[in-house]
Amino acid sequence: MDFIRVRIIGLSTSPSSGGAYALVLGEEDGNRRLPIIIGAFEAQAIALELEQIQPPRPMTHDLLRDAFDSMQVDVTQIVIDELREGTFFAKIRYDHNGSEDQLDARPSDAVALAVRVDAPIFVAPSVLDEAGIVADDESGSMSAIASEQSSEEEDLSSATPLERMQKQLDKAIEEEDYERAAELRDKIEQLKSEQSQN
Repeated sequence: MDFIRVRIIGLSTSPSSGGAYALVLGEEDGNRRLPIIIGAFEAQAIALELEQIQPPRPMTHDLLRDAFDSMQVDVTQIVIDELREGTFFAKIRYDHNGSEDQLDARPSDAVALAVRVDAPIFVAPSVLDEAGIVADDESGSMSAIASEQSSEEEDLSSATPLERMQKQLDKAIEEEDYERAAELRDKIEQLKSEQSQN
């Protein structure tokens, strides 16, 4: 299977998130974004390394990197390869004495390690197809955006709940509120699933 290489676009949070963050990964050769909800500790671990801030004592992911280094284990790549019931699964692939192997990991921990060892991050096409969000190119003037918003408000009055949620999802992506987009994406999938069962 050919995996799709991604890069870290950013981390976002909102006051209503209850301490959770959205780690946003983006296709290197495309415009899809993959928001993954992660905990505050993992978000801090990723942010510290991205900002090149060294804590006074090693954090958990620093310890993992140092343990790999001391055992001469080379982390070759991180792969987010599965999405089951709303939960993402990842693998840390590594090379040790010429033998390749992998460890199961949470995506947040795998990415926190990847930024420390400069390992590439990949996503399975099926995961990106299911949970990826297409990001619009930055286009349109402020007046065009304002006119779109007013016409959207008119459209929403006669829209079905699914159509309303889809429009809210489009708006969240446009505003780069990826945490809200991830929540809406999950609600839309749940609603579609319920409708297909009826």
